[in-house]
Amino acid sequence: MSIPLLDLNRQYDSIKGEIKTAIDEVLESQYFIMGDEVKEFEDEVGAYCKANHAYGCASGSDALLLALMAIDLQPGDYVLTSPFTFFATAGAISRIGGIPVFLDIEKDSYNLDPKQVRRFMEGEHPVFKKLNPDREKIKAIIPVHLYGQMADMDPIMNIAEEYNLTVIEDAAQAIGAEYKGRRAGSVGDFGCFSFFPSKNLGAFGDAGLVTVKNEKLAEKLDILRLHGAKPKYHHSLVGINSRLDTIQAAVLSVKLKYLDEWSERRREIAHRYNRLFEEAGVSGELGDCSKSCVEMGGSGCSLNPNKIITPIETTGSKENNGRHIYHQYTIRSSNRDQIAKALSEHNIGHSVYYPVSLHEQECFAYLGYQPKDCPVSHCATKQAISIPIFPELKEEEIEKVVEVVSGAVKK
Repeated sequence: MSIPLLDLNRQYDSIKGEIKTAIDEVLESQYFIMGDEVKEFEDEVGAYCKANHAYGCASGSDALLLALMAIDLQPGDYVLTSPFTFFATAGAISRIGGIPVFLDIEKDSYNLDPKQVRRFMEGEHPVFKKLNPDREKIKAIIPVHLYGQMADMDPIMNIAEEYNLTVIEDAAQAIGAEYKGRRAGSVGDFGCFSFFPSKNLGAFGDAGLVTVKNEKLAEKLDILRLHGAKPKYHHSLVGINSRLDTIQAAVLSVKLKYLDEWSERRREIAHRYNRLFEEAGVSGELGDCSKSCVEMGGSGCSLNPNKIITPIETTGSKENNGRHIYHQYTIRSSNRDQIAKALSEHNIGHSVYYPVSLHEQECFAYLGYQPKDCPVSHCATKQAISIPIFPELKEEEIEKVVEVVSGAVKK
């Protein structure tokens, strides 16, 4: 049995007719750039996210870049964010000349820890003392809703209000996720989404979207994505070319109708995994992550080598009026390499998101970070591994994955 980490063919087979019809309509219209389908999708997905305004763009990376451009981030300005995420989050900050401030994550959710943000803004954090930033140049926070679960947004928003900071939600992995009944992309000043094909709502190529709370900033962002022109050929701003292709919008509109159904199925699979791992006797608890994690190569957080840590729903639990949409199902083990080897031997897809924390990346060496500056993130890079989860995953495949992982752990 070969089990992929993700199988988009199964999804496509279930909606092939609708997809082809939608694409044919665009082909017949010949309006491939900013066709009617783009505005229709923006309205639909904006309503879905419960956002004030929504604008399609070329990618999730561009979504982050456009949000930073809309707030006039200047070279030398600081943006607080997570070190445990895809590179695009910090890449957008650096590309515009900003300085990413990496603050550690929560061990249970993998999301930016609001307590770390508070300590930094109060000047008590070691990273603050290392960077010694001009407070006037600290402009924004980018919390990342990793793996499909939203960051703890209320304390982050409180800090942002207190210090007059913009909050840009990196919701690339979290469309439809909820925090205290609020949707990803509707809490902060901006929400940035990716529709990369492997996402829960995936296009047939690169595509992205920005949600915006403030009307004036929304108007500005709309202009920025079109070379800064309004009306055409009249440029009030220096923008970029970042439009959502009409064909991608048509595809996404079809898929959006099924998103909640797919997300619920992902939750069912995740909870099934949890039960089966518990029944197999391999579920454990994670102790405190500390600087010893760095010193011990990611094994210093009291993790039993014969146990794994299954995903923990914090803000995404139903008890907290939240929803985790499980873009990934990620487990932790101090014997991750042994698990990966067993999965490979049985042709089961898996991936490590992410093997190197951003504060340890070579391109950010100039900032002077050390692994111990974000020990929880460093530890996660040594232990986390994601296993198959997609709506069409079959029961026998779920059971096989659990069998192989559990066998590797017990061995």
